[in-house]
Amino acid sequence: MIKKAFTLIALVLLVSSCSIYHVSSINTTDDYYPSKEVKEVPYLENIGQEYSVIGIVTVNAERHQQISEVLRKMKREAAILGGDAITDVKTDASGAWKRLPAQQIIGNAYVRANFTCSVVILN
Repeated sequence: MIKKAFTLIALVLLVSSCSIYHVSSINTTDDYYPSKEVKEVPYLENIGQEYSVIGIVTVNAERHQQISEVLRKMKREAAILGGDAITDVKTDASGAWKRLPAQQIIGNAYVRANFTCSVVILN
């Protein structure tokens, strides 16, 4: 009995330390841009030159993830799309969590959030 309890506790601790990310992207152009290295794709809050949006990246993760880890995943996906940079990072709780039955009680305690950004090519 003690061995089963210890195994269950160990399993719960092992699984609860995992973070699950779901990364998806949408191409918004028909043009082809070759993939790049992740280190070549910076996050630019303000872009001082003309640019074209070539895609949108969405990362669905636990709401309390470090933004640096989310940005790293966004940059990787943007590099695959061939973008020069990412910009316009936004976050919101996903739709299913906003419609929980006890919304008045849990308030803003959403478990998952969507982080989105635009992938751009500098002209």
